[in-house]
Amino acid sequence: MLRSYALLVKWTLLRLRSTLPLLLLLQTLIGIGIVIGFSFLVPEADAGTALYLSTGALTIGLITVGMVAAPQLVAQQKLSGAFDHQRVLPVPRLAILAADASVWVALTLPGLAAALGVAVLRFDLHFTLSPLVVPAVLLVALCSTAIGYGVAYAARPEVALALTQLILFVALMFAPVNYPADRLPRWLAAAHEWLPFTYMAQSIRETVDVPAGGVSVLPFAVLALWSAAGLVVTYHVMTRRA
Repeated sequence: MLRSYALLVKWTLLRLRSTLPLLLLLQTLIGIGIVIGFSFLVPEADAGTALYLSTGALTIGLITVGMVAAPQLVAQQKLSGAFDHQRVLPVPRLAILAADASVWVALTLPGLAAALGVAVLRFDLHFTLSPLVVPAVLLVALCSTAIGYGVAYAARPEVALALTQLILFVALMFAPVNYPADRLPRWLAAAHEWLPFTYMAQSIRETVDVPAGGVSVLPFAVLALWSAAGLVVTYHVMTRRA
């Protein structure tokens, strides 16, 4: 398992060598762009608004890589035939999932650091980081990738490409990521209690700047369930079609 995992990570990096620099640049620019661009909409942001915009930029960056870029690449692989080749490789299916997830998670880290640094400079913030910030980032990245792969593996390429665009649109505009949930219509706020976006943003926000009540456990539990669901769907599709 470990040998297969190491070889698959190397294979994935080689397969993506032409697109990795572009993906790194895109993810970094998205995070920085949200911090700077949204600050133009709220030029006199108070500390609470600045915290939402800053941590929301990190969350959107993770969502973009895991729920948009990763499944779009899988959809392209399906169309080109590379997906079928990967499916018949003589390696454990879990090793394939673990290798892909590791690469996509690692891809998000430089952009997160850049976006957080820009947020500190732009809003003159002073964060109180929790030791849980690393598990929170990794869990949000894993959840995004697991859901993205679940969509890409279960749906036809054309459908997967459309769904990824819809996911990004909802996360950016109609999810309580860059603003509190109480600004949404009641029905939409209630819907987000079952969706992962709220909990992604909350886990990042509370671990980047710990509130007086401490870090909530609920977001971690919900994201773990969504991650498990995405991985189960992906694994089921892989084994059923093998």
